[in-house]
Amino acid sequence: MTQSPAGPVPAWRMEFYAPVASFRDPLFPRVTRALPVAPPSTVRGLLAAATGAIAEPVTLGIAAHADGTGVDTETYHPIAADGTNPAIAGRVRAIKGGMTIRDRPFLTNVHLTVWLPEPDGSRLHQALRRPRWPLRLGRSQDLVHIRAMTPVVLQPADTATIGHALAPQDGHQAGAAHVYRMAASISTDRLTTRWVDYLWCDEPAGPHPVHGALRDITWSRQEEQAVWLLAP
Repeated sequence: MTQSPAGPVPAWRMEFYAPVASFRDPLFPRVTRALPVAPPSTVRGLLAAATGAIAEPVTLGIAAHADGTGVDTETYHPIAADGTNPAIAGRVRAIKGGMTIRDRPFLTNVHLTVWLPEPDGSRLHQALRRPRWPLRLGRSQDLVHIRAMTPVVLQPADTATIGHALAPQDGHQAGAAHVYRMAASISTDRLTTRWVDYLWCDEPAGPHPVHGALRDITWSRQEEQAVWLLAP
């Protein structure tokens, strides 16, 4: 069960924007099913690109939504593990198990807000001011823009507006929420993934009783919403 914060939490609020992003659901191999929100592992990878570290297993809060969606058509060139269809100039032959064309869902105008409690917040704020590597959200072409970085204080809350924040399964009981199993973190050798079920709402669900949540009272009233700090 999620532990409720005992008191106010100093943090940094980072606001990002990506014109296009795509979050493939790895639990559906060979099917181009996409997630509607960035998994925490993707956001931690974004932070690792900023610091240049192999990984950034930090506690963070996430809220995200997109203004639109689309479907692209892509050509896949999977390499056969047994070497029967080797790639030549990055392409494999169009045989069974070889080159194929698939649809790829994507999101447009992606708005991502990340809350980083101290002391990691100040460290990552400095890194994001001069990132070590390009900041991406999902695939290599999904570049991210930083829109704002603001020091804030998060206050414990018993009731708060359910917006687009990722919440743990016991975070609230809003009927509009869907459960998504997503990667919280991935080991550096990529052999181990920690999967967690999160709640996320397509549309803000309004004020509800919340558990283990905080409120960013420095945000505008229109954007104010519950925030949950998620462990890696």
